[in-house]
Amino acid sequence: MAEAEAVQLKEEGNGHFQRQDYKAAARSYSQALKLTKDKALLATLYRNRAACGLKTESYMQAVSDASRVELRVQFSTDSRVQTMFEILLDENSEAEKREKAANNLIVLGREDAGAERIFQNNGMALLLRLLDSKRPELVLAAVRTLSGMCAGHRSRATAILHAVRVDRICSLMAVENEEMSLAVCNLLQAVIDALSGEDKQELRGKEVALVLDTKKDLKLITSHLLDMLVSKKVSGQGRDQALNLLNKNVPRKDLAIHDNSRTIYVVDNGLRKILKVVGQVPDLPSCLPLTDNTRMLASVLINKLYDDLRCDPEREHFRKICEEYITSKFDPQDMDKNVGAVQTVSGILQGPFDLGNQLLGLKGVMEVMVALCGSEREQDQLVAVEALIHASTKLSRASFIITNGVALLKEIYKTTQNEKIKIRTLVGLCKLGSAGGTDYGLRQFAEGSTEKLAKQCRKWLCNAAIDTRTRRWAVEGMAYLTLDADVKDDFVQDIPALQAMFELAKTSDKTILYSVATTLVNCTNSYDVKEVIPELVQLAKFSKQHVPEEHPKDKKDFVDMRVKRLLKAGVISALTCMVKADSAILTDQTKELLARVFLALCDNPKDRGTIVAQGGGKALIPLALEGTDVGKVKAAHALAKIAAISNPDIAFPGERVYEVVRPLVRLLDTERDGLQNYEALLGLTNLSGRSDKLRQKIIKERALPDIENYMFEDHDQLRQAATECMCNMVVNKEVQERFLADGNDRLKLVVLLCGEEDDKVQNAAAGALAMLTAAHKKLCLKMTQVTSQWLEILQRLCLHDRLSVQHRGLVIVYNLLAADAELAKKLVESELLEILTIVGKMEPDKQKEEVIQTARECLIKCMDYGFIKPMS
Repeated sequence: MAEAEAVQLKEEGNGHFQRQDYKAAARSYSQALKLTKDKALLATLYRNRAACGLKTESYMQAVSDASRVELRVQFSTDSRVQTMFEILLDENSEAEKREKAANNLIVLGREDAGAERIFQNNGMALLLRLLDSKRPELVLAAVRTLSGMCAGHRSRATAILHAVRVDRICSLMAVENEEMSLAVCNLLQAVIDALSGEDKQELRGKEVALVLDTKKDLKLITSHLLDMLVSKKVSGQGRDQALNLLNKNVPRKDLAIHDNSRTIYVVDNGLRKILKVVGQVPDLPSCLPLTDNTRMLASVLINKLYDDLRCDPEREHFRKICEEYITSKFDPQDMDKNVGAVQTVSGILQGPFDLGNQLLGLKGVMEVMVALCGSEREQDQLVAVEALIHASTKLSRASFIITNGVALLKEIYKTTQNEKIKIRTLVGLCKLGSAGGTDYGLRQFAEGSTEKLAKQCRKWLCNAAIDTRTRRWAVEGMAYLTLDADVKDDFVQDIPALQAMFELAKTSDKTILYSVATTLVNCTNSYDVKEVIPELVQLAKFSKQHVPEEHPKDKKDFVDMRVKRLLKAGVISALTCMVKADSAILTDQTKELLARVFLALCDNPKDRGTIVAQGGGKALIPLALEGTDVGKVKAAHALAKIAAISNPDIAFPGERVYEVVRPLVRLLDTERDGLQNYEALLGLTNLSGRSDKLRQKIIKERALPDIENYMFEDHDQLRQAATECMCNMVVNKEVQERFLADGNDRLKLVVLLCGEEDDKVQNAAAGALAMLTAAHKKLCLKMTQVTSQWLEILQRLCLHDRLSVQHRGLVIVYNLLAADAELAKKLVESELLEILTIVGKMEPDKQKEEVIQTARECLIKCMDYGFIKPMS
């Protein structure tokens, strides 16, 4: 009877299933399961209920049912991997289904278990089939899956590299598709990191037993990347990614490492190829495919390689290769070759400037540059003027060009009708006009000339009809002209020009980053200014030496006004966009400039809310962790200013807040100035008050010894900030254990700080002592032993004019009373009992409510011991 009913319920469930009422079907199958003992029917019912679970997204139930009838294999990683590949390789499967399968495969590849399953279950052969398919979305999925599989696994990365082959990977990176090119670049970076051990992941299982010599593979990758630079088959995107990989992986990250063999290999085998890229002239027919960033990336690579050389013979060899390459290009019969040679020198001047300067001195270089300025071809003039601009970076070189080249540039500016040439000659004049820097007394041109040049630059900057590459030069001109305070003051009042510059900073052309950053540094006066010693100024005047003069508009009031206008124009969104640029063009020097600007913008506490709201807090973190030492300190100081007064949950949302701790701790170094120490302590105080996880992070970064050190400081504000920070830190058990340990004066210091004259120091120290005595009875007894003045200090706290200090003092008294009867007796026998009685009998007052209540609780505790009795 029961079996028949079970079959009937099964049929009923099937009916519900067909009508897509999956919940009703699952109920029918569940009822049938209770009635039958037939194994075949049980298996069918469990299988059917599993299907209902999948349809209603009750996955746990589905897996549970599947496992009962030995169907777990359908839900295993092996099966999932196989299913993904079947969907992807099936020509008839739906597009949406394929996309979902591709995304699932990428996720599986990023998990170690999933990557291993793909690898072991013939996954490599299937991934190679996906790479062979002509469908871009499937190739992209395969590349991203391979990238995940390589991460942190050296032997797997080696196997993948040999299975897919370097030449094939490079050919995929060479395509015009930006998304594909970037994905392949990430794959190669994952392979390089795994082979070189840069990912620093621990070796696991069998991998420990494998000792792989990866140098040959790394050299092979480098060789193929260098070949990509000069291949006409490689797209501009592909060439950029090859340069990015070389920039990131060839020069040493730490010059303390002795081995620079990778750089030597690239110099010997690839420097001529890099020089060829630098010397490309975009509009010539023989030009390789380029993007706006390609030549700048190549210049950055030359600079990094040159900086990575260790001795004069290596630098001499580098120079000779450059010299031979350039001189071999000079040809009186072929103007295109001459243009290429000058373009190469121009590119080197944007990299290692000293080397470029030496090459300028080569016989024929300056002559060719001057000859090209007079050429009838637009492209020749463009290259020559750009080279002149880059050549006049140093005052000594600029003096030579002011003497020889200004007349030439002015003539071109007046006669040419071509906007592209006109704007470049104008920038050349701007650069020469600013050769005296910020020195008001060293102006190169007549009064008002720089303002006229700046006005013309702003006009071009706002003209959307001009192409981005040409408008970039207007920003370059402003970068030089804004050294003049009159120019920067006019510029920040021209909101359309400012916003046009910010929009350019957000475009794909990243060569503009340095110019925008320099302009903003000039406008905010965030460059280093040498301290003027009056005695030395008098001495210089007496000996008739030139003394630098400050422009009247470079005073603090004017700078503050410029900062406000920049913030109003939306400078923060432009800065955050610039920081995100994942490119070698965002050099450490550019990062330092951005950090300087951020620090200047954060100076006024009232502006910090705006900066946080527009994402400035998040943007500062990478600047504080990477770059030059000066840049990291400036960014950390800006972070400290924000962290000191902002809600960390808003300023640094999510897990980012933990990244803020390390830069702040670095600012506690005694080599940093007092203001940096003080604001870092304020930032850490704010963070340590948020959660115990943050306090743990501060301890992990070894900040406690520094905080304790500043508690001994003579400077009142530093001592106060350190004590307030410690007040928040003592909530942590690990910190409490440091106070409990024998043989240190930590508790004595806190007790003595409670007796300081400074209210704020007293308040913080009393708060720390109140929490410590509440946490451990041992510390209550220890407090009475560390100094003979403890009772006097405690009495002063309980009689303090400031209510918060008085309240904390009374809490300490209560903790001591509660800790030990003998100690309580000692307190009652002192004048403290009288103080407690007076405070406890005070008239009710809303402001003093907590103080009076705590005093009464102390008296009740004394009554509990029987030391005092209530009046009848």
